Amino acid sequence: MTDLAYLQPTQRVNVREVFGIDADMTVPAFAERDGHVPELDRAYRFNPQATLAILAGFAHNRRVVLQGLHGTGKSTHIEQVAARLNWPCVRVNLDGHISRLDLVGKDAIVLRDGQQVTEFQEGILPWALQRPMAMVFDEYDAGRPDVMFVIQRVLEREGSFTLLDQKRVIQPHPCFRLFATMNTLGQGNLSGLYHGTQLLNHAQLDRWNLVTSLDYLPPAEEAAIVLARVPALDTEQGRRQVRAMVALASLTRKGFAVGDLSLLMSPRTVITWAENTEIFQNLDVAFHLSFLNKCEPAERGIVAEYFQRCFDAELQAWAEPDMALHHAL
Repeated sequence: MTDLAYLQPTQRVNVREVFGIDADMTVPAFAERDGHVPELDRAYRFNPQATLAILAGFAHNRRVVLQGLHGTGKSTHIEQVAARLNWPCVRVNLDGHISRLDLVGKDAIVLRDGQQVTEFQEGILPWALQRPMAMVFDEYDAGRPDVMFVIQRVLEREGSFTLLDQKRVIQPHPCFRLFATMNTLGQGNLSGLYHGTQLLNHAQLDRWNLVTSLDYLPPAEEAAIVLARVPALDTEQGRRQVRAMVALASLTRKGFAVGDLSLLMSPRTVITWAENTEIFQNLDVAFHLSFLNKCEPAERGIVAEYFQRCFDAELQAWAEPDMALHHAL
């Protein structure tokens, strides 16, 4: 197998043919599929604006940020573009446990020739920087300040990276690409929805070349994705059911926007509900377990009303599963 560090893009991908976007644009792609390339999801639906921004990132080495509510598929969007370009990709979640040492590297005791010796182990950032790798920082607005300043230098297009402990300057691989996803716009937890997010340094935000937002898909496209994930529902009755599920999810999003609900149904939740419906063979039970039990007790009446409007039936109260459900399990 070819060493990852020596892989180069040798093909050009037509954006109109591969992504279905009306744009006269070609993007470099790799002929070989490395083990770091994400799995291809043929059912994935691309948002044109976000996709063009991501493709510009790959083609022209632009630093790209995707912002949007949870469940809109921000990270998956980048991964699925990379999958179609055969571009190796690695995701790093900037949760509170990711430290500067995790990114940069640290000294570690290793066994060499039967002797314990101390060696410097590279962190994920210098490792990726030296390879044709698309690096995605998830939850970018939740990163610790010390971690964010480590990232700041490599945000420059040709930004080198200095390993102080090694007295070594690393030049980025020509095919290294950098992306990030975040729920807020770097202004902290103004809505109260995303605890743990931080106010981002404006000098750092200014270094991102492209910023785009990703919203929820139109209902018809969202329903098509659910059916692709749960093919057993692709019947006349199942399609009606999925359309009602998506309509209910849309109502929760509107209710959240006006302050009636403190929680909304993301496309991920709708897919989970559909999958759980197949497991439990009961729409109402699956809805309780997938979404309703997450809601505040005072809000469940509103959600039940949404359910009645979309399914023209009352949501059944939680009860002990019947024998048919036991049999299904």
